[in-house]
Amino acid sequence: MKRCWNSLNIAFSMYSRLPAIGCEWTEENMKYVMCFFPWIGIVIGALCFGWDFLAGYLGINAPLRNVILMLIPVAVSGGIHLDGLLDTADAMSSWRPREKRMEILKDSHAGAFAIITCTVYFFMMYGVLDMVRGELIKIYVFTFLLSRSFSGFSVVTFPKASAKGTVAGFAKNAQTRIIQITCVIYVLLCGVGMFLLHPVYGTAMLVGAALAFVWYYRMAMKNFGGINGDLAGCYLSVSELVMPLALVIADAVMRLW
Repeated sequence: MKRCWNSLNIAFSMYSRLPAIGCEWTEENMKYVMCFFPWIGIVIGALCFGWDFLAGYLGINAPLRNVILMLIPVAVSGGIHLDGLLDTADAMSSWRPREKRMEILKDSHAGAFAIITCTVYFFMMYGVLDMVRGELIKIYVFTFLLSRSFSGFSVVTFPKASAKGTVAGFAKNAQTRIIQITCVIYVLLCGVGMFLLHPVYGTAMLVGAALAFVWYYRMAMKNFGGINGDLAGCYLSVSELVMPLALVIADAVMRLW
């Protein structure tokens, strides 16, 4: 039990700005970190749902509602996953050999393509969230648990781009089978919960999640030979845009019928 508690605190201290009780970063304590990583998504989803309810109750206008809804995940995570998206954008846009792309991932400076990607990403997210209302918000809040469940699964399953780095370190010390089973259970629970709330919307979210996950694997393997922390962060950011986008498209199709 103490080991699980320590793994929980490591997960929250590493991947969020939420308060976490300090603990030793030992190999034993890192075995189950990815089991608790998705719990951060539960917190984000709850905050998003609470804010949407409060905004509606107080009659807060759409622009402010959308902006804060968009920034809650960034505030909770500290932008760590968004950083991976921007680093990956620079690396992918360089059209350089794999070794050079890996160097660009490690570069702390933001290039032009990172800035362009960040701008496009937030504009797209704003537009999508403006359409996520009513019943849709109840499905949307599953986004953050789903994305982190898939991400945790990938950390202990996908080949690594490098033997060094955070992802490689977590994977090396992780209880692989337990984490895989736990993440699959999270995904199944999300799927059942969303389906019960609305079969069509729930299916659309799962399709969006699956498409983003397949893209993540193929992109990482083709261009980097595996995953690392930046690529995992890139996937998380992309999936959290693709899933609500799939949700909005499904809603638009239903309205046409």
